[in-house]
Amino acid sequence: MATKAVTDASFASDVLASDKPVLVDFWADWCGPCKMIGPALEEISDELADQLSIAKVDIMENTEVASRFGVQSIPLMLLFKNGEVVAQKLGAAPKGQLKAWIESAL
Repeated sequence: MATKAVTDASFASDVLASDKPVLVDFWADWCGPCKMIGPALEEISDELADQLSIAKVDIMENTEVASRFGVQSIPLMLLFKNGEVVAQKLGAAPKGQLKAWIESAL
């Protein structure tokens, strides 16, 4: 299952109301580290599809959600369970580290 683009309008239904955990990647097109982790997140999305969803929020197009969660640096990943943030990770990391962090927080 590929990552899903989420907008200000769809955030509540796609993330907060999800019946399984959702990892939200806050990113922007101009962000080099964001582009570096993109392919790893796609792979992790496939590998952990039965455990969580991975959503991507473009902070330049969805300023309401980015502001709501105080996003000041990217890439920022927030893991939501039952509509609440339960873990966060700032910055890029190799796929193995990202997957290990996600699995430990699930």
